Amino acid sequence: MKKSVKIWLAIGLVLVLAGSVFYGVKKSRADIVTVQTGKVVRQELASTVSASGEVRPRNYVNIGANVMGRLTGIFVKEGDRVHKGQLLARQESVQAGADVDAQKASLSSSQADSAGAEATLKAADESLRTAQATIDRASYEVDRTKLNLGRAQQLLDEKLLAKQEFDQRQAEAQSAAATLREAQARLDQARAQRLQSASALAASQKRIAQIQATVVRVSDVLAKSESISPLDGVVTNLPVRVGETVVPGVQNSSASLIMTIADMSLITAEVKVDETDIVNMQLNQTAEVTIDAIPDKTFKGHVIEIGNTAILRSTGMAASQSAVSSQEAKDFKVVVALDDPPPEIRPGLSCNAKITTATRQNVLTIPIQALTIRQKGDLLPQAKKSVQAATKTDPAKEKELKEEVQGVFVVSGGKAVFRKVGTGITGATDIELLDGLKEGEEIVTGSYRVIRTMRNETRIKVDNTTETTAKTE
Repeated sequence: MKKSVKIWLAIGLVLVLAGSVFYGVKKSRADIVTVQTGKVVRQELASTVSASGEVRPRNYVNIGANVMGRLTGIFVKEGDRVHKGQLLARQESVQAGADVDAQKASLSSSQADSAGAEATLKAADESLRTAQATIDRASYEVDRTKLNLGRAQQLLDEKLLAKQEFDQRQAEAQSAAATLREAQARLDQARAQRLQSASALAASQKRIAQIQATVVRVSDVLAKSESISPLDGVVTNLPVRVGETVVPGVQNSSASLIMTIADMSLITAEVKVDETDIVNMQLNQTAEVTIDAIPDKTFKGHVIEIGNTAILRSTGMAASQSAVSSQEAKDFKVVVALDDPPPEIRPGLSCNAKITTATRQNVLTIPIQALTIRQKGDLLPQAKKSVQAATKTDPAKEKELKEEVQGVFVVSGGKAVFRKVGTGITGATDIELLDGLKEGEEIVTGSYRVIRTMRNETRIKVDNTTETTAKTE
């Protein structure tokens, strides 16, 4: 055999041996999965809820038209600060003003008539007192003349008084009686006059009360032509101009709104929180608010109101008032008061709130992506799985095997071993660990595809380099 042939045979044999070795190594590593890992660490953890919405004042009032009419004056501009009781705008009020003047004139006339009736009543009272005094005097005179007449009758019977003297005393008695009857008639007349005067006074007083009520009514109509600020605040919306006609009580009509006054002393961020997060919300929870129009600044705040009515995300209507399917996503209104709002803030600005719902100090945590779910049956060793598949199980046992278990894969002896864990609050990237692991233990954190498909006790290779992590993701 030639020397060259031997050389080529040797080279071929070496290549075959090398290929066999390479194939063996490759096959032995075929079931090894490359993973990224992390540690169980102890740290401070905060659970937050993020929501978007807009800036709104806590208290604001829409000043609408109370009567229909043309605007004759607007005395403020948008952005002006106003005080409670300040005149903001005025509508035409010629007819209402004329009605007020007419009723006030009628009131003055009725008051004058009442004063005259009152004076007449006083005069009637005086006449009544005079007539009563005359009655008293006439009654006394009747009694005196009756006594004189009785004594004269006795003297006449005893022949001690002349008949002429007796007749004179008898005449005096009759005259006194007549005077009493006349005084009684005058008293009755005075009483009738007083009753008439009292009736006239009562009627005039009733007229005054009626006219006063009319004055109040027409004055109210006149007052409604003027728009008065009900609070201290800022004019945030002024959609009308002088000369335009405004109308009262027309819903969603621009002609029914004159302006909006907002109390800027308490500024809030009104945000919509997803229904899955609303159960974690409580009053006075702290929040960080960012405003799109004021970048690179974060404002502190706290929750002051949590809505109880679900709002449909598509329509913005309350779920109880809509016929849309209840399966649609819903939000809840949450109001966050800004602790120190900037002076340049304006109602309606878009904002985002990050509300802290819970905090934990010095707790064990793991990365959120390390957490996964497996069925109990998937965690059994391969031998037990084969026996389980060959043996017909009862329904209760089969249901138990399908029960889901929450846990992580722990790195142990070059394998990823599934371990059940208990968890608490969730932070931005980490989750609280309640039980199942100890501080410092190494767990599989990536990639997501590997964690999702990896089986219990899979052989692994740890590679935490940035390049490898990027490729596997």
